[in-house]
Amino acid sequence: MPGMNGRELATELARGKLAGRTLFMSGYTDDEIAQHGVLEPGISFIYKPFTIEALSLKVREVLDGPADKAKA
Repeated sequence: MPGMNGRELATELARGKLAGRTLFMSGYTDDEIAQHGVLEPGISFIYKPFTIEALSLKVREVLDGPADKAKA
């Protein structure tokens, strides 16, 4: 996404009351993500690479869970 990362997009969607459920995915390690403070606790996340089965399970988990409470 030119000019915007995934976290910024989720925040913008929340401002417009469009946020529902968000699943972040990345190839970065836990340490790299924590170092940059990209995600808040409780955010749904899946690490690349992942199998279609793992993605399917994670998407089901997110859809069955509560809507995001992204900070606007």
